[in-house]
Amino acid sequence: PTPTIKMIATTVRSATRVVSQYGRRSALLSSTSISDKSAVSSSCCSISAIRCSSSAALNNDAASPSPPQSTQTTSTPHNVYMWGTSKQGTIPLSLLQEGGASASSGGMFSTGNEKIVDHPMSLNLDQGALTSFLGDDNDNDNTNDATKLQQIFCGATGTAMVLNDGRCFVFGSNKNGELGIGEGPKSTETPVHVPLPDPVAKVSLGPNFSAFLTTTGDLYTCGYGGSAVNGMGCLGHGNMESYQSPKLVHSLVEDGCYASDVHCGEYSMTVLTTEGEVLTCGTGSFGRLGNLETLDQLYLEPVEMIAGDDVVQIASGFAFSLALNKGGIVHAWGKNNEGQLGA
Repeated sequence: PTPTIKMIATTVRSATRVVSQYGRRSALLSSTSISDKSAVSSSCCSISAIRCSSSAALNNDAASPSPPQSTQTTSTPHNVYMWGTSKQGTIPLSLLQEGGASASSGGMFSTGNEKIVDHPMSLNLDQGALTSFLGDDNDNDNTNDATKLQQIFCGATGTAMVLNDGRCFVFGSNKNGELGIGEGPKSTETPVHVPLPDPVAKVSLGPNFSAFLTTTGDLYTCGYGGSAVNGMGCLGHGNMESYQSPKLVHSLVEDGCYASDVHCGEYSMTVLTTEGEVLTCGTGSFGRLGNLETLDQLYLEPVEMIAGDDVVQIASGFAFSLALNKGGIVHAWGKNNEGQLGA
């Protein structure tokens, strides 16, 4: 069928959030401080997460392109709950606390090489437990504050933890280099630090590749770059090369664009800039790039049909994307075989 962009207009009240959430594993990060807000985030194509919005307050109201405001604020104590299917260590089972689980008749059990947690269970985030799990000696000259978990992102086959100092640790599957840990094992249950030049604000872990967004608005991608069969350009580097370590998307820098959000699909990527512009790249099949064609894009290009629409939030699934504008209108495009576009 011909690719189309669907506009979903709310009739009772304006939409305030767009979220894609389906998959096998989830995380909830709640603050013990009543003054902190919480926001829903789709951190990859197949998993959803809930995190503290104060750690991802990115500026979309700039009159001209400018980096997002720094998100490295003083951390407040958090409770983290995780549940779902853990394969290749995607849920840190050593940190789970049965006493902190929600009321349920179920528990944690195994099926083959997978562990299933069928209800939310809290993580032990005591200073000693967290640093021991991360293997963190905090040798980055930021010794004034104790190590605290600021954000957690669940991906299709991996997990990322961002600390209060902006450092990022990843664990899970690395079959395509999607964890960004360089040449190494195809999976790791031990968290590995991903070195980036600036603090991390957002991580989107896709099933084949991943993206790291820094507090300065720079975007780094790594993993599977595509093929003639699956489509090319999902990393946004102008080729179909795969990269084992995060590589800066230079085209955004050259165009003077700063990213405020990013979502990785199966073989495509959707980016929101600080100016409210939506960009896509990668495989064009099923209209997942939103440009009325099925051709691949090697670089991030604007979704022209919603240009100037002042988009404030994006979300993506396996092969589709959503964009929410300031007026509360949700635009959807891509694969719709199961009604995922809502139209």
